Amino acid sequence: MSERLAREIASCRLCADHLPHGVRPVVSFSPTARLLIIGQAPGSKVHESGIPWDDASGDRLRDWTGLSRDVMYDPAQVALVPMGFCYPGKASGGDKPPRPECAPQWHGRVLEKLPRDRLTLLVGSYAQAHYLPATRRLSLTDRVRQFREFLPATLPLPHPAWRSAIWMRQNPWFAAEVLPELRTLVRQAIR
Repeated sequence: MSERLAREIASCRLCADHLPHGVRPVVSFSPTARLLIIGQAPGSKVHESGIPWDDASGDRLRDWTGLSRDVMYDPAQVALVPMGFCYPGKASGGDKPPRPECAPQWHGRVLEKLPRDRLTLLVGSYAQAHYLPATRRLSLTDRVRQFREFLPATLPLPHPAWRSAIWMRQNPWFAAEVLPELRTLVRQAIR
């Protein structure tokens, strides 16, 4: 069952030697979640709270998707599965990349618990590089602009960090074309 897998993930120490702030896997899922959001890795605030997307990026992602906090944090409706489950620490210009051990160790086991007819949001370049490997030569902007090519099962999105406000000003088509369709697809997935 998914409870046993969740306990295994919570006790994971696979990359503990590489985590300067300690191990605290942050992931949420259940066998009924028809919306899957795959991001990169928890930031420092999420590491502290233990709640996925519990920061300004999460606020922006909820705005983009039209999800309320209650729905987003209901694992029966929404699975929140980052590429790396633990906070990797700081690097110059932001956080370090997700640890490479995590997704190969856990993603297959988590995804097999989820419904096959789900919508998967690939948030940021790490998730897109892993799950859309044929598009690695494309920029994140090009992948997001071509979002319709990945539907109905998958939708690539930029990471909703503070820098995305600059990106959105440079790419007004995102708010005009992607966000309305994203909100419609999310509503359909969580019905």
